[in-house]
Amino acid sequence: MRIGDFRESYEHDQSIWSTPVQRAWLALLAGALVIFPFSVNDYLVSVACLLGIHVIATTGLNIMTGYTGLISLGHAAFMGVGCYTAAYLAQRGVPFFVTLPLAGAMAAVLGLLVGLPSLRIKGLYLAVATLATQFILVYVFREWDSVTGGVRGVNVPNASLFGFELLNDQRMYFLIVPVAVLLLVAARNLFRTRVGRAFIAIRDKDISAEVLGINLLRYKLAAFAIGSFYAGVAGALLGYFYRAMTPEYFTLTLSIFYLAAIIVGGLGSLLGTILGAVFMTLVPELLRAAATIATRWSPGATEILSSMQQVVFGLLIIAFLVFEPHGLLEVWRRVRRFFHLWPFRA
Repeated sequence: MRIGDFRESYEHDQSIWSTPVQRAWLALLAGALVIFPFSVNDYLVSVACLLGIHVIATTGLNIMTGYTGLISLGHAAFMGVGCYTAAYLAQRGVPFFVTLPLAGAMAAVLGLLVGLPSLRIKGLYLAVATLATQFILVYVFREWDSVTGGVRGVNVPNASLFGFELLNDQRMYFLIVPVAVLLLVAARNLFRTRVGRAFIAIRDKDISAEVLGINLLRYKLAAFAIGSFYAGVAGALLGYFYRAMTPEYFTLTLSIFYLAAIIVGGLGSLLGTILGAVFMTLVPELLRAAATIATRWSPGATEILSSMQQVVFGLLIIAFLVFEPHGLLEVWRRVRRFFHLWPFRA
């Protein structure tokens, strides 16, 4: 049972993994991530790759919305910018370790432009402004044939490192997961800095933050740029993973998917980001697997269950938000609290 948690210095208080137990769990997690692709089938490896991409994109949106309070309904469009930037550069022989940051940078520049109205408008009005950006960019993706391939889409060459091509999902796993871990650690360190604390102050009360000397325009634009950078990197990885992409993937539905992920997981928390991405990625897969199993006893149920998957998924999200409005993060905190105090009651 935990009986005390003493912080002797500011550095100790701000440390990410401050106890030997946390560092031991981290080492176990790292080992499990390395072993995972060698111990499961190709389907689970592909799901893990997709989950890593969703974690990156969800982290970017949580930086904007959860930590800074800037609602965005155009996150999928920024992913599209990253994807098409990476595809354009990769087709011209640029290696992936150059295309990834450039794809994120291109999305970040666009995020700066989209974030300009955030000084004058906020809340639902800002959400509508980002929604307009979503529709405009999807239109550009469909019509700019020379870059995006139009409605036919674009092919993305395989990522390669010194002639070693990432031809399958297992190899892509060792690209996607390290990038996801690196960006999560970067986000965690961001909120130990003045910039991250300014984001939180703006979220809590932007007028009070301005009175304290925080430049609202600078930090709001920084939040949009950083969140869009994460989306651009996620979009680039998505292009490398699928190796072909069309504008129909980066629709409003995908933006709502990520917004639901940070709400279900927990706003303003990186752990909530991971939990929300896991929920939004795995639950549809579990529902699809359940439908497949059910067809063994009733082959005619395939069509009915397939059409009901989205309905059940939506009902699960609604029920979860009704009974646990603070997200999966609060569930995790209650579980931890129980084991910290066991065998006593909280």
